[in-house]
Amino acid sequence: MSTKDVLRPVTNFSSTLWGDQFLRYEFDPQIMKEYANEVKMLKNTVSNQITDQDMGMMDAMNLIDTLERLGIAYHFENEISEKLREIYDLLDTDKYCDLYTTALHFRILRQHGYHISCDIFLKWLDGNGKFQESIKNDIRGLLALYEATHLRIHGESILDYAHVYTRTGLKNVEQSLHQSPLEKQVEHALVQALHLGCPRIEARFFISIYEEEVEHRNESLLNLAKFDYNLLQILHKKELQELSRWWKELNLISKHKYAKDRLVECYFWAAGVYYEPEYSRGRIMLTKLMIIISITDDTYDAYGTLEELQAFTKAIERWDIGEIVKLPNYMREFYKTTLELYQEFEDELSSEGRSYAIKYAIDAHKELVRNYYTEAKWFMQGIYPTFEDYLSNGHITCTYFYHTMVSLLGMKSLTEKEFEYLHQKPKMIVASGINCRLIDDITSYEVEKERGQVVTGIDCFMKDNNATKEEAVAKLHEIAENAWKDINEEFLKSYFHWKDVVKRIMNISRIMDVAYKNDHDGYTKPEKNVKPHIIALFVDPIKY
Repeated sequence: MSTKDVLRPVTNFSSTLWGDQFLRYEFDPQIMKEYANEVKMLKNTVSNQITDQDMGMMDAMNLIDTLERLGIAYHFENEISEKLREIYDLLDTDKYCDLYTTALHFRILRQHGYHISCDIFLKWLDGNGKFQESIKNDIRGLLALYEATHLRIHGESILDYAHVYTRTGLKNVEQSLHQSPLEKQVEHALVQALHLGCPRIEARFFISIYEEEVEHRNESLLNLAKFDYNLLQILHKKELQELSRWWKELNLISKHKYAKDRLVECYFWAAGVYYEPEYSRGRIMLTKLMIIISITDDTYDAYGTLEELQAFTKAIERWDIGEIVKLPNYMREFYKTTLELYQEFEDELSSEGRSYAIKYAIDAHKELVRNYYTEAKWFMQGIYPTFEDYLSNGHITCTYFYHTMVSLLGMKSLTEKEFEYLHQKPKMIVASGINCRLIDDITSYEVEKERGQVVTGIDCFMKDNNATKEEAVAKLHEIAENAWKDINEEFLKSYFHWKDVVKRIMNISRIMDVAYKNDHDGYTKPEKNVKPHIIALFVDPIKY
């Protein structure tokens, strides 16, 4: 049977939601200049506030928290790091007299790599190991503790208990908080925990909250947050315009109609990994490689025959344009585009003495495609691997190891040591991949069943354990939650050694929680979970 005679599976992926919207963006350099001048002036004012030697420890920690929540802390990394070092060195947890203060210090210090003990919460337990009745009505304290529990690691039973206790307590009082200043914060936290949220999305939300605190807000912080948000949005729009032009000229999607057209969503992922101005090139590189991998994934998952996929896998393994003649026609231009894109990046990085970086990216690409092929064989041949084998393969095919590796390409400050560290697959990236794989399996299960997929994590667990679907889903959620404990633990262990890498892993892990909220696949069907965030981040500026 010839290629054209093959009966292809029918896919019904939606086309792009965005059309030429970002291609048509009109950039006003004068507005960008005005915003930049405002940001520069306000940064000096805020920097002086952070370094004020007369500021007390509690005020300093509240200021740092506000800076981070408003999305402007990246301007003051050195000042914040120095201040937190001073706070940690002088730390005396016995002096903490309220739950809010304790929980805030715990969360902020852990977010910055300090392994502060969870035993600081023991003072709020009664003789029976239960939380004291007195904290039930401390909504501010409960909310702070709830947010802190998301940084827990294995063996911290008090935080496991606190997580359930505070979530239940906040739900119980949620309806009674009408018109309370905490109402929106509690409502938001129960949907999206701060630690699991994308920093830029959380900043947009908190700016609106902070603006309402008329009596207590710091005008310099609020104005800096607004100008900085809109200034960054202009930069992000320019990047999206450049990417949209490249994507339209490439015209790959018209030749691969079975694939999802998700360039803007890929950029959303890339901006979630790093949003700061200095990573502009990194976002562009990452987005381009993400959309290439997205089409590759759909080719293996929803279109190619096993024979075609075997040929493509071998061609990727050999990484030689001469292999193109061995591929079916529909794969040839795509294969050529893939190799040319990497060559373009290699030429650019070679001029900086960083050509070694491309080797790590290509190795990750090859591994990903090999694992795609393994999954395709399981599916097409009706083979059920053990759940352990499925996860071993699947934490790679979820793409998070690959995406993290290629996210490092555009980070000029990194050396080969960082690439080698990630290449060795530290526990944090494996845990991130497991979390991603299982949440993706849960959210896409019904869609996969509709198109005949028989090998998913849920199916493999059911078969291995003679379990029902409901039991399997519950167990996969439990494993995914435990993976977050691994992510947090390895973040603490590695932060001061591999800060730039582990921050990328943490951020890409967060995107999964945001985009796949409520068991909804926000990449395949972005209308519900992802589209509103894209509009807030890249379309609508903040009003003054």
